[in-house]
Amino acid sequence: HDPTVQSFGINIFSGAASGILGAAAGSPFFLVKTRLQSYSPFLPVGTQHNYNGAADGMRKIYQSEGIKGLYRGVGPAMVRTGFGSSVQLPTYFFAKRRLVKHLGMKEGMPLHIASSTASGFVVCCVMHPPDTIMSRMYNQTGNLYKSAFDCLYRTIKTEGIMAMYKGYFAHLARILPHTVSLSLQHLGSGFADVRQILTLTLAEQTNKYMRRVESRFGFIGTKAAM
Repeated sequence: HDPTVQSFGINIFSGAASGILGAAAGSPFFLVKTRLQSYSPFLPVGTQHNYNGAADGMRKIYQSEGIKGLYRGVGPAMVRTGFGSSVQLPTYFFAKRRLVKHLGMKEGMPLHIASSTASGFVVCCVMHPPDTIMSRMYNQTGNLYKSAFDCLYRTIKTEGIMAMYKGYFAHLARILPHTVSLSLQHLGSGFADVRQILTLTLAEQTNKYMRRVESRFGFIGTKAAM
């Protein structure tokens, strides 16, 4: 009944569940986006898919491969987003508490930026390997990879373990501004986009639902400084 009582395990589970559901719902759109971004009529790199926009891409994929084609790579997409969502907010609040306790930082923008930077680094570390697999499965032609595990095995076998972290710093450069702007919203700074609004809205609704579950089953949370 106390909204300041938090369970680290419940927070991870809630974040992972919402991330997995979101990835499953958005996978076809992410698939088309990846293929549209990869296409170049002048300097083709990798597998090329020529679509006249997102709607045309989804139509062509459905006509040639059916529903299964639209959900190609949904497995690693769910793992990717589940990993990222499960650690984003817990690591943010964990870093925030440690900075307050050990460095004496006060509530404000410097604390939020430092906490979100730490969170963004962790998110990128856990998300990047499944993100690499997802991108390769999205952009393949035919059935080059039998499954996500086959893609993982073949990539490491031919390119080494560090192939899983190709493009890591570019990914980190994308993640950090997102997590920083997410934290700045707590200050009412207005650095919000639709994705971030949905992230916080769904997080709040999930927290309310999990509090009801905790109350019903008698789960005991641990006190967390928010």
